[in-house]
Amino acid sequence: MSIQSDLSRQLGRRVDSVEPIPTGHSGFTYFVDVEGERFVLRLPPPGARIAGPADVVRQGRIMAALHAAGLPTPAIPALSEEPLIDGRPFVLMEAVDGIRIEETSEREEAGDIAGSAVEVLKRLHALPVELTGIGTEEPVGLQAEMMRWAFLMQRAPEELTTRAGELGGLLAMDTPHELEPTLVHGDYHYGNMLFRGPEVVAVLDWEIAQIGQARLDLGCLAIMSHRKRFEDAPSPGGSVAMEDADLFAMYGVDAAEMNWYVAMSLYKYAAILGYNLMLHRRGKRPDPMYEGLTTTISGMIDEGIDLLS
Repeated sequence: MSIQSDLSRQLGRRVDSVEPIPTGHSGFTYFVDVEGERFVLRLPPPGARIAGPADVVRQGRIMAALHAAGLPTPAIPALSEEPLIDGRPFVLMEAVDGIRIEETSEREEAGDIAGSAVEVLKRLHALPVELTGIGTEEPVGLQAEMMRWAFLMQRAPEELTTRAGELGGLLAMDTPHELEPTLVHGDYHYGNMLFRGPEVVAVLDWEIAQIGQARLDLGCLAIMSHRKRFEDAPSPGGSVAMEDADLFAMYGVDAAEMNWYVAMSLYKYAAILGYNLMLHRRGKRPDPMYEGLTTTISGMIDEGIDLLS
């Protein structure tokens, strides 16, 4: 059965069209028109083990819980863990009326965009864990967080990660005291948001969300400005250039308390970009953009070392 006919049967409504979404890097994501209404459909990759980024239903539960709490996430009219759509689980979400950061950053002031993103982040972190949709999951500590990205870093091209062990050692040597766990988006940056004017109207892509340390998200948000320093490299996500100290002041934390989290985010995104570059070079997930990120990968590692040295 096709995705269109399977979904029509599950919804009990006529599905007029199913079209892949061309922008972003979220894999099997589609615009769906149902009797004149537009939705977004997420499916895991065919044959994938339903865990981590492939667990689209878990992502749907998080978004549904946050939407119910009044946070800017899409409504979730339907989801199922059963293999009902093309033999796969699915989540169907509201198609939010908003625009991406690339266009937003050309129209709006950087401080206004960052201010809205930080206010949403503060509300997200203030939400009681039991209202997050994953409140029964064990919190992830900072040591486990470091090991997760160290594993990914080991699979990145070696010529770009020669100093990664040095940065990893600095991070392990001075791990901050852990605070009360909260919901953590895990990839909180402007490219994972939709906007009306400078206002964030949807936070998307909850693939690596967890219960953990809130300041990890604030470190992630800072990295979009850091990536702009690598001028010759592609940097999707629009130009939202904010000084770290100004961004952290919006959240209400001293910049000196954030050095470790910024360095952790530099390490993390260097690992993610390096891993994706490896997949590209091996033909497993072709995307030529990653070949332009070699200086970004090594530069992020160097910058993290400088920050903690």
